[in-house]
Amino acid sequence: MEQTKLSKDMLEKMYFTMVEIRKFEENIGAMYQKGLSYGGLHLALGEEACAVGSMFPLRKEDKIVTYHRGHGHSIAKGADVNKMLAELMSKATGYCKGRGGSVHLMDMGCGQYGSQGIVGAQATVAGGVALAGRLKGEKYVTMCLFGDGAANQGQVHEGMNIAAVLKLPVVFVCINNGYAVSTPSNYSCPAESIACRSVGYGMEGIKVDGNNVLVVYDTIEKAVGKTRSGAGPCLIELTTYRWHGHYAGDPCLYRDKNEVTWWKENKDPIKNFKDYLIQNKISTEQELSKLDQKAEQVIREANAFVDASSEPSYDEMFSDLYYEANVQEGVK
Repeated sequence: MEQTKLSKDMLEKMYFTMVEIRKFEENIGAMYQKGLSYGGLHLALGEEACAVGSMFPLRKEDKIVTYHRGHGHSIAKGADVNKMLAELMSKATGYCKGRGGSVHLMDMGCGQYGSQGIVGAQATVAGGVALAGRLKGEKYVTMCLFGDGAANQGQVHEGMNIAAVLKLPVVFVCINNGYAVSTPSNYSCPAESIACRSVGYGMEGIKVDGNNVLVVYDTIEKAVGKTRSGAGPCLIELTTYRWHGHYAGDPCLYRDKNEVTWWKENKDPIKNFKDYLIQNKISTEQELSKLDQKAEQVIREANAFVDASSEPSYDEMFSDLYYEANVQEGVK
């Protein structure tokens, strides 16, 4: 990894958040296998650098619209881990009162404007969020995150095109983990990269190593800065690898086991970042071990929060279905 000007506190916060994300996903993965979590579950173990490196350059007021593999994006943007886990465990204390599950997480308080269950839908949603900010005179940047499979969906191209036409402040981030379900990205994309497609929309396109958190942070920081200053949208492709299958329980028969082993042994974003911090005498092994323990404690507390939470009542089945306006008495 290259040298960085980021402070020790910032670097350790990045490391902690990466570990927190991994512990969260390992925890919910185990719960799911025990039948304690319901609905679809798509883990992003091995992609922690993409989440932290993308989210940390953003401001609190900036917005993100993510997809079905977005737990890490939500955590790194500032979502409450307790509420997230409660939602995935179908508890009333969850973000959507336990009724949305993994692929519908949303926390507008931290700028997370929804995880999209429809592949590619986030591109047009992100454009709408960005346009709304412009019309209101607000200066936030919107980040749209999607996978390599979504890169071939019409909505993504429509979203990038309209963002470019209107010069909207959107940073499109394609997290290319090598497979769209079972289809290799190098099979479904005939071009040298997904990022090079940006030329068709007159925007900048950059492809970088998504497993190097410092490279991701530096690339995203520069892109966000340009977009915030009025340069219009851009497309960043982060190459990474998901350690598990497309969904929880996927047997992954379409991948060579040696391929998975190689990525785990050579491109583990957390291990490599830890080695960097120690070798450059930024943090000691003992300091990082304490952060590991802190992350584990966060997950234990989240589990306790979920255990103490109730399931949604039957009375809640028909609530929140329609918008209910407060109409003043006598006003028609």
